[in-house]
Amino acid sequence: MTDQRFAQSLLDWYASHKRQLPWRDIDDPYQIWLSEIILQQTRIEQGRDYWLKFVRRFPDVASLAAASEDEVMQLWQGLGYYSRARHLHEAARQIVSMGEFPKTYESVRSLQGVGDYTAAAICSMAYGMPYAALDGNAFRVLGRVYRMSEAMDTSAGHKAYAKLMDSLLDRSHPADFNQAVMDLGATVCTPRSPHCTQCPLKEMCLAHSESQEEQYPKRNKRTPIKDRYLSYFFIICRGQMMVHRRPAGDIWQGLYEPMLIETPGPDTSQALSHPRINRLLQINGASIRPLAAGLRHILTHRILHADFYLIHLPSDQYKTVSDQATGYIWVPADQLGRYAFPVLISKVLKQHLSTIFTDYPLHGR
Repeated sequence: MTDQRFAQSLLDWYASHKRQLPWRDIDDPYQIWLSEIILQQTRIEQGRDYWLKFVRRFPDVASLAAASEDEVMQLWQGLGYYSRARHLHEAARQIVSMGEFPKTYESVRSLQGVGDYTAAAICSMAYGMPYAALDGNAFRVLGRVYRMSEAMDTSAGHKAYAKLMDSLLDRSHPADFNQAVMDLGATVCTPRSPHCTQCPLKEMCLAHSESQEEQYPKRNKRTPIKDRYLSYFFIICRGQMMVHRRPAGDIWQGLYEPMLIETPGPDTSQALSHPRINRLLQINGASIRPLAAGLRHILTHRILHADFYLIHLPSDQYKTVSDQATGYIWVPADQLGRYAFPVLISKVLKQHLSTIFTDYPLHGR
């Protein structure tokens, strides 16, 4: 198989099968960069809506750079992998300090949150530069067509794939070539049950010739799945909820959450007897009730098991509790929408909001 045959078959297929996406057929590097960051670890269907929201709210890089981190995180809420939003915001400020969107591969690659693939995608699509964009779809297509023996998640394997992708790249049409590989991997050469009869490369595909499509690309590493047990307490006083921002170094960094007690196993009595909760429940007039139990939320390599409780505190204890709760802030019921919560917490909030604030009007909700 020649490189030219691979590229031409792919480009011919792309000409009539490419997906119609709002960031295609444009050369605005800001909007292309925005789409690439959003689409990391995100399905096209979901990513399209978020891209449109971001472009409407932040029509240029200057407006994104000028926004607060909370505003960016709130708009990102529900997309997951929240470090992308923080990096996006930091990179926007980098770009503004540069005076314009960078125009070389090296300078694009220097942006916060931009790796080899993203830099190649931006440079090829915005500037027509001959850089091959090696993403998960490309690994799958190349791994199967060439029946690559190297594991894609090793340094040697990544280098082998990158060298092959570069040798295949149509340097006259790098943007179309990169997007064609992405579209083929996303719609035809899928991870499970690929649609080989519809593939323009089926006659060239070595894995298909041996009916071994799902054995490629090869991988070495398997990250173990970890179970985590979370008990959340919505603490309410004077129509306000106590929340804090999650710290760095763990899931949901920078998002807000109510008081959390994490335990090593599913026994919720450990959370209910925790000293922080005990102190609150010893307040005269305090009450507690369960809101939701046994909720299961799946993240990459983690399964979260969550229980939610509601603690109402008497109004005259507001200052006492505030003084004891270092790092927490009180948020009125009608202001909660301004804060970015993890999806798991946001869903419970929306479902039980009237119960949580049963004695207070929910203006603006």
